[in-house]
Amino acid sequence: MKQKLIAFLVVMTIITTPLLAQTTPASGLTKIGYTNVDYIIGKLPESKVMQNQLEVTKAQLDKALGETYKEAQEKYEAYQKNGANMTDVIRADKEKELQNLQTRIQEMQNNAQTSLQTKQQQLLEPILTKVNNAIQEIGKESGFLYILNMDAGAGTTPIILFAASEENNATNLILRKLGVDPDKIEAAAAPAAAKPAAPVTTPAATTPATGAPKKK
Repeated sequence: MKQKLIAFLVVMTIITTPLLAQTTPASGLTKIGYTNVDYIIGKLPESKVMQNQLEVTKAQLDKALGETYKEAQEKYEAYQKNGANMTDVIRADKEKELQNLQTRIQEMQNNAQTSLQTKQQQLLEPILTKVNNAIQEIGKESGFLYILNMDAGAGTTPIILFAASEENNATNLILRKLGVDPDKIEAAAAPAAAKPAAPVTTPAATTPATGAPKKK
């Protein structure tokens, strides 16, 4: 996944999942874990498939919109060229046709945005369910009373503002439960971190990716 969903696109759905532990720790202390759901989603193979499908859908919508825009442009240029020689009736008919094309283009733009967002939600739902199930399992296996989402989303205040240690960072546990090796993620990111960051253009209908949480 390009780590950009889409701004757009589109806003990426975030889960904050409280989990009740089956037993209270003998010490009586509350064990509260935390993670970054957006980061986890971005590391799943399913997210790359989702991004590819969204790009294909967007390309199809852009093509249809481009063809309609080209038709409108050609008819407008013909009107500009020949309008002076048209009768009042024909000129009025051409102007109405151009207005209808403009309205059609605006409707297509709105429908394309809605269609892309709906497609993203449909593709994202099973991924969110899978991640949520993994969080539930890790919460019970590791004895967490709660697992909080450390990032509340773009433009919002994070849920976790301070963590004294990484002991209760459940991110790597959840990734392993989902079949993703955190060590391979770190190894793949290391060479990229050594190079200057290249400018990135965020595609439409995507949301910015959140930063990776610290390692456990």
